[in-house]
Amino acid sequence: MTPPPITRIAVKLHKHVSLIRTAEPIVTEELLSRKSFARLVAGRLSDTVLLVHSSDEEAILDELRRMGQTPRVVR
Repeated sequence: MTPPPITRIAVKLHKHVSLIRTAEPIVTEELLSRKSFARLVAGRLSDTVLLVHSSDEEAILDELRRMGQTPRVVR
C-alpha cells in the first residue's frame, strides 16, 4: 500500500508586525475606506483583524485618533 502524498501548506511568517483588532467588521470597513489609513495596512487577516508593520505603529495611532477613534495599545 502506497502512503498518501504529502500535502504542502503555504505558510508565511511575518516578523515585526502589529495587529489592529476591531469590535465589529463595519468598523474595519470604515477604517479601510480612508485612503490615508488604508495605505498603512499591510494586510487583512479577517473581518476584524488588520496587519500593519510595527514601524508604522505611531502613524497608525495618529491616524486613528484623527478619525475620532480611541485605540487601546496592548503589548
